[in-house]
Amino acid sequence: MDIKVLKTEEDYNQALKRLEVIFHAHVDSNEGDEAELLSVLIEKYEDEHYPIEAPDPIEAIKFRMEQIGMTKNELAQVIGYKSRVSEIFSRKRKLTLKMIRNLHDKLKIPYESLIANY
Repeated sequence: MDIKVLKTEEDYNQALKRLEVIFHAHVDSNEGDEAELLSVLIEKYEDEHYPIEAPDPIEAIKFRMEQIGMTKNELAQVIGYKSRVSEIFSRKRKLTLKMIRNLHDKLKIPYESLIANY
């Protein structure tokens, strides 16, 4: 087991290749320990070099609505008035704190997604 900090793209690619080989190793084995360490190092490298930005709040709402088959009329019951839905989707009105709380509580949309880029 020759594990080192991933500093370059080449180090990263080698770690990915090695992890692919030992991915299904038994947990309490040397290869299992190596796979766990490589996973941590790979995740750290990806967080630093390939950050994933939070989605746009409106797109997060639309995505969740699609997932659960919700209509705009049903969304209006969550955030208030039907006209508010149109205003929010056309970006003429921002989400209020109350709307954000309701969307989080009733649709289980993470707060981080609802307040991103606001």
